Amino acid sequence: MASKLHQKTSSEDVETQCKKLCVVLGSPIGRIEISGCETGVHGIHLQGDAVLQNGTMKSSVSCEVHEAPEEMAEPLKQCTAWLRAYFCEPWMTEKLPVPPFHHPLLEQASFTTEVLWTLLREVKFGEVVSYKQLADLAGNSKAARAVGGAMRSNPIPIIIPCHRVICSSGQTGNYTGGSHLKEWLLSHEKLLKEKLAY
Repeated sequence: MASKLHQKTSSEDVETQCKKLCVVLGSPIGRIEISGCETGVHGIHLQGDAVLQNGTMKSSVSCEVHEAPEEMAEPLKQCTAWLRAYFCEPWMTEKLPVPPFHHPLLEQASFTTEVLWTLLREVKFGEVVSYKQLADLAGNSKAARAVGGAMRSNPIPIIIPCHRVICSSGQTGNYTGGSHLKEWLLSHEKLLKEKLAY
């Protein structure tokens, strides 16, 4: 059913706008909001509300849908399945399709876009890369600072794994969702990668 906002727009506007839908997941790192349309995922917003007073996250690795539209667009279904796998069965993320993205930043030709796509392709589960190394991979070895800017503007965290980009010193560095979230995600990947190695 079209929203009131969409009903009030002209037919020309409707053709250029997406029918935006939202899914809310409950996860070990708290509430995750996924927005998107029939074309692709617009963004993933991490709330990070699962941090306990002692600074540790919930030990549960469940990832369940809390809110969703009656008819979920295919990109949102794919995104939900991918995030569930990431938290509960990370070995499945290599087998699942990455959902299509429909965010203007990821559709334009820019260094930021190149950095984000390079990160998605090259840096796998349980691996880390420095800002400088990622700049090299993206084709501009002197652009480590620009890589930091690209990480801050990443609209699809976790799937485009900006949490895997760390400082050359080995420090985790900043993260849009907070450094506690970045540390949890890196620890989650490290522990599960070690389990899979046995």
